[in-house]
Amino acid sequence: MKPSDLPNAITVFRFLLVPPVVLLLLNGRFAAALIVFGVAGVSDAVDGFLAKRYHWTSQLGALMDPLADKLLLICSFVTLGWLGWIPYWLVALVILRDLVIVAGALTYHYCIEHLTASPSLVSKLSTFAQILLVLAVMFSSGIRTLPAVLIDGLQYLVLVTVLWSGADYVWTWGRRAWRKHDR
Repeated sequence: MKPSDLPNAITVFRFLLVPPVVLLLLNGRFAAALIVFGVAGVSDAVDGFLAKRYHWTSQLGALMDPLADKLLLICSFVTLGWLGWIPYWLVALVILRDLVIVAGALTYHYCIEHLTASPSLVSKLSTFAQILLVLAVMFSSGIRTLPAVLIDGLQYLVLVTVLWSGADYVWTWGRRAWRKHDR
């Protein structure tokens, strides 16, 4: 393995952390799940730093890195929803938004033109809110109970940012497609 392969190896490691997080949550070991989730977060920061600092980027890494992040977050959301810690409707909305974005991106890519998209600021805010909610629920369930108003507030923050970012993607890429179509 070359040093330039290290970011991708770290990303593969993050994929491997998804099943332990899910199993720990299903077994009610929230504090341990929080630690593993945190390790995944730190590994994401490390592989991103290495890729940018040393220019160890690759097309494979550009695809795998967000996929590993999304898989960990969605699996955590679904599991916490299954356990009753996050409302089903919010889990469904988060998944629906991601499906709409992926379907739209694929449609744009294959029907309009090559797509090289990056997350919008509001999408990053939505992901951050989702991560905060998962962390807060794990912390509250495994270490120290947080006030219900905090968890509820984070749920509504996720609701608002998911709707906002989903609408932003549909509006932005829909307009671009329309302009391309009119030419």
